[in-house]
Amino acid sequence: MPDSTAIIGAGGKMGGRIASNLAGRDYRLSFCEKGEAGTERLRARGLAVTPAEEAVPQADLVVFAVPDALMSGVTAALVPVMRAGAIAIMLDPAAAAAGEVALREDLSYVVCHPCHPPLFGEQATAEARRDFFGGIAATQDIVIALMQGTEEAFGRAEALCKLMFAPVAKAHRITVEQMAILEPAMAEVVAASAAVLMKEALEEAVKAGVPREAATAFMLGHAQIPLAIVFGAISSPFSDAARIAIRWGTEQIIKPDWRKVFRPDQVKAVIDAMLHPERTQ
Repeated sequence: MPDSTAIIGAGGKMGGRIASNLAGRDYRLSFCEKGEAGTERLRARGLAVTPAEEAVPQADLVVFAVPDALMSGVTAALVPVMRAGAIAIMLDPAAAAAGEVALREDLSYVVCHPCHPPLFGEQATAEARRDFFGGIAATQDIVIALMQGTEEAFGRAEALCKLMFAPVAKAHRITVEQMAILEPAMAEVVAASAAVLMKEALEEAVKAGVPREAATAFMLGHAQIPLAIVFGAISSPFSDAARIAIRWGTEQIIKPDWRKVFRPDQVKAVIDAMLHPERTQ
């Protein structure tokens, strides 16, 4: 008999993507949603909404597709009613790494997250090339970790996760702690901050009188080249003049001790700020 799977937060952004990918698959699905807008979105797609209190005790797998900041409260309410031997699947490492997930010894816990389609990867169709998040048409990898439980449970969770984010080329098995290094530390604290800096640099060029259309075309074209060079997508090196500019920019913009964001205490600190934004206000 197919596994019974409850999707908590099925009407949300991530939950909706997962619901779409799993619909029609060989799973007995329950779509759980408390929010009025999310409930309406599910019903508009012809999907019945099941109360979590009804679906979770019957489920073999429970997917917690809820925001990080809500994970503690949601798992505290639902983990106690999960049946023994069931599998809890979380879609982000933050709450798990911070110890803010309700645990039971008789349950298995798996954390997974999409890598998203690679910048220099080949995609077969125009639709896939515009699928920046993945999970619709573009092929992507995922990372996955067994937080607690059996290898058998991990295998079942991995099979489900590959379908949730399909099409998936490879599932990279890592630890929860390693996943937190990837996100938020590497992908958000560093890479997303750099992306925001690039956009702000474009705005400075516009303020200096450069036409916006020209500045945008120049920035997006020139952003691709250094990324292709440093990640090995092309064999061309930086020119000598570019190397000087890079060294100059590094000294002017980047703090010498920036690598401290990867220290365990710093990763913990940023996760705490993400889960409890009220503490930083």
